Amino acid sequence: MHIDFTLPLENPVLVFVIILFIILFAPIILNKIKIPPIIGLIIAGVIIGPNGLNLLARNSSIVLFGTVGLLYIMFLAGLEIDLNEFKKNKFKSIGFGAYTFFIPMVLGVVVFYFLLDYSLISSTLIASMFASHTLLTYPMVSKLGISKNLAVNTTVGGTMITDTAALLVLAIIAGSATGEIDGAFWIRLTVSIIVFASIVLFVFPVLSRWFFKQNSDSISQYIFVLGIVFLSSFLALLAGIEAIIGAFLAGLALNRLIPHTSPLMNRIEFVGNALFIPFFLIGVGMLIDYKVLFSGYEALIITATMTIIALAGKYLAAYFTQKTFNFSKDQRMLIFGLSNSQAAATLAAVLIGYNIILGQTDSGEPIRLLDENILNGTIVMILITCTISSFATQKSALSIAKEDLKNSPQEESLESENTLVGLANETTVESLIQLAITTIDKKRNKEIFGLHIITSDKESPEAINKASILVKNAEKFAASADFKLYPLIRYDSDIASGIINTVKEKNIRHFYIGLHEKSSLMDSFFGNLTTELLARSDSTIYIHKSLQPINTIKKFVLIIPANAELELGFNDWYSRIMQIAITSGNKFEIYANLQAIEYLQKQKKPIANVNFNEFDNLDDFLVISKEITADTMLIVNLSRKDAISYQASMDKVCSYLNKYFKYTSFMLVYANNFNKAAIEKIF
Repeated sequence: MHIDFTLPLENPVLVFVIILFIILFAPIILNKIKIPPIIGLIIAGVIIGPNGLNLLARNSSIVLFGTVGLLYIMFLAGLEIDLNEFKKNKFKSIGFGAYTFFIPMVLGVVVFYFLLDYSLISSTLIASMFASHTLLTYPMVSKLGISKNLAVNTTVGGTMITDTAALLVLAIIAGSATGEIDGAFWIRLTVSIIVFASIVLFVFPVLSRWFFKQNSDSISQYIFVLGIVFLSSFLALLAGIEAIIGAFLAGLALNRLIPHTSPLMNRIEFVGNALFIPFFLIGVGMLIDYKVLFSGYEALIITATMTIIALAGKYLAAYFTQKTFNFSKDQRMLIFGLSNSQAAATLAAVLIGYNIILGQTDSGEPIRLLDENILNGTIVMILITCTISSFATQKSALSIAKEDLKNSPQEESLESENTLVGLANETTVESLIQLAITTIDKKRNKEIFGLHIITSDKESPEAINKASILVKNAEKFAASADFKLYPLIRYDSDIASGIINTVKEKNIRHFYIGLHEKSSLMDSFFGNLTTELLARSDSTIYIHKSLQPINTIKKFVLIIPANAELELGFNDWYSRIMQIAITSGNKFEIYANLQAIEYLQKQKKPIANVNFNEFDNLDDFLVISKEITADTMLIVNLSRKDAISYQASMDKVCSYLNKYFKYTSFMLVYANNFNKAAIEKIF
């Protein structure tokens, strides 16, 4: 078989091999000289592109994967934004959006219209390029785990505002240049945007929740999410705005349906960061022609002017945002770093402006809305702004991450953080593991144990093989969420003894188990196993009944009995339950007496989506039933009989759940039984 090595290379296998090794080695090599990985990929694109060594052409495949990468960046930004903080601080995003749009717009129009003698329409289009920006360095922020920082939320929200405004300016100018601006244009644009936004923000979440309930296959879920992202992007194009706005809104629409600790989120981030986003960065580099810097005096002036305005406009916007909303200096530089990269909307504007022909010269040359100097200057401006943006984001994000780590409250630890999940039934394995990893603070611990007990009366080859398959599947599911599950298959005389001995041997602090399924009318609510575990084990036990995936739950209701906050293990389990509130971002209602509410509000950092309701008596448990819907998860803190917070009415709760909440997902939390041990030590 003959392989053509003529440059640029066209053999798809060879092209893909080259790009993969660039994605692998470029960041590693340049990182040794303190150059951010993002810049390494852009520089690699310059070297191999048509304006460098001409190894590869910027053909349709590069453009396709690059487009996917760009949409991925915007989608991740919408997916990871803290919606509750965004709502709480929406005026900060609006303020930054106004600053980062109007300051560059004013600077651009003044300089290009009054100083460089461009037409008003050309100056306005150029200025809109400075106003827009691409969240090119957002993966840095996400990787460092500070995507929920207020400065990041403000920047992401402001990005949506300024990019939408800039792209609307582009649509209006393109329409006016071709003589299409009239009353019908404005009506059509307004209606199409409203219809588009309504479909994405209201229809897509309902459709997605239904799909996730019906289909638990990981591959199908990932393909579905990709389909939603690109359908939303296409609908944005139909509405007359750029696809990146559609991808961002798709992220907002799916935000509460894809928990940050879920296997699906891990797959989305992995594929994007490993393949699609690097493709986009390499594609940006392939556009850059460094030779324009030496093509003439005028080109150099235009390039320098564009770069200075872009940098100054975004820095001033970040500076005024800091002063207006009392951000720190590191947060100011993070806002500047995130918002300084010029790429997606800038490229769209310059290419559209360059392709609009206004007429011809006497010699037959086309008169373009934006000339070649602007086109070339834009390409170099992209390289410079992306470089500065990467360094600024990397430095400020590291400082903020270190500060967050230093200031993060450390819960008092009585023992290890070891977590055990009971792997008894293949139908409950995934839901229990998902619950466990949702309640674990991923920054502190990413390891769990999975236990399956084989009793002496079930030691058949079939039982052993079934146990092996069950444990392996559990291990794979945990790994898909970037957690390490240590599989344990134990042989014991009975299941309760096997669990209790494992809890002691592995120093287990948190144990997750599925609710007992009744086999006869004589069975108790819990069954003998759970009853025995509660009596003989001191670890916190979470008993879960799952009727739908936890990511499809719309609201959580937590009931805390009187005196629960006096238990030594209270902070331990409460911190885990609050991870659900933080991860899901959904409405979280807490019912407790006034003493417990005051304690929690004083001792714990407030969470935006958590509301407190005064509730004094478990005998009034059914009063809360009006708050429970099909998409609600009920969480009840109960106590063992020797605990301070135990009440006789707790026994009624189980009968209420059995009778009135058959079709509701719920979890019962029995706090670790440390009080008894502590009292025995004292006396």
